[in-house]
Amino acid sequence: MLLNIKRTLGFCLALGLAGCSTLPRGAAVDNEILREADDENAGFAIYPVTKAFLPSVATWPATNTKSYNWIKHSHGAATNIIRAGDVVNLRVWDSDANSLLTGPSEPAADLGDSVVSPAGSIFVPYVGKVNIAGRSPDAARSVIQRSLESISPSAQVQLSLAAGRGNSVDLVGGVSTPGNYPMPNNDFSVLSLIAAGGGVPKDMRNPQVRLQRGHTVYGTSIDHLYENPTLDTRLRGGDKVIVEEDDRYFLSLGAAGSEAQFRFDQAQVSALDAVSIIGGVNDTRADPKGILILREYSDAAVRPGVRGPRQTRVVFTLDLTSSDGLFSARNFPIHHKDLVLATESPVTNARTILQLVGASFGVVSAATN
Repeated sequence: MLLNIKRTLGFCLALGLAGCSTLPRGAAVDNEILREADDENAGFAIYPVTKAFLPSVATWPATNTKSYNWIKHSHGAATNIIRAGDVVNLRVWDSDANSLLTGPSEPAADLGDSVVSPAGSIFVPYVGKVNIAGRSPDAARSVIQRSLESISPSAQVQLSLAAGRGNSVDLVGGVSTPGNYPMPNNDFSVLSLIAAGGGVPKDMRNPQVRLQRGHTVYGTSIDHLYENPTLDTRLRGGDKVIVEEDDRYFLSLGAAGSEAQFRFDQAQVSALDAVSIIGGVNDTRADPKGILILREYSDAAVRPGVRGPRQTRVVFTLDLTSSDGLFSARNFPIHHKDLVLATESPVTNARTILQLVGASFGVVSAATN
């Protein structure tokens, strides 16, 4: 039996251990994947991630994700502006004993709630329609009071405003208290609205803000709003704001610390971030020169005249044993649905065989003693 084991060991070593490749493995060796690119019909292109390559790939189209524009902050009036649909309540005070609006025992008259018409006006008794849209509540009060001077020179007007749809916004979800919120002034911003709704839950992963204005949707991350005050967009009546968790993810397979689906926990995840997120690579199995990132581009990315890859299917290769590879990996962005594949080192099979043979020798020794 000992002779047979020695023969097996010698046979494996003589062939560079290649003859025992039928032993089970957890991942591909990088050459098994990359050598297919030599075939003209391989169907994918390979790009080493280096400092020289980064400027080129930065101009390629994004993949598997929708990009959004955002609106910078602009200053508005510190007061509210009356708009169609708002509800105005008028109370008129008049000390004149012969006033048309008040009686001897009632120095004040409530004229009730009036909805601002689509044309921007309300009806005032004995005066008719008075246009107040586009004015502040104080300016509208002055206009109404002047219009009453012809019938009641001593009248004084008190005005209160309740915001209608044109002066309120909807906080749809992603906060403690969603709902419809009246705009307290014309400088009401996205972050002010989110704060009014109780803020963003701490356990929400990389919260994304979506602003729906009419038929257009704008988007950014909450971190960008926190870090850049100029992006705290001023709201308009009828706007809808949604806060939602980032749904982007990438996958890891092979000789990685963990084979799973991982959500993006920040606006941009680099290749080096991804390696860290997956728990690094297996010290005894992985080839640090063979970290592969598999990505699929749309057909539009390979059309003539478009800066992009040669094929829709692309394999990016990382070498984490060189300084250029490490720095480049830190600046290479992972895209939504990318696959990070940690390939196995070619020596893994050899190590496995030696371990098996060593164990067999242990069994023989135990049997002969």
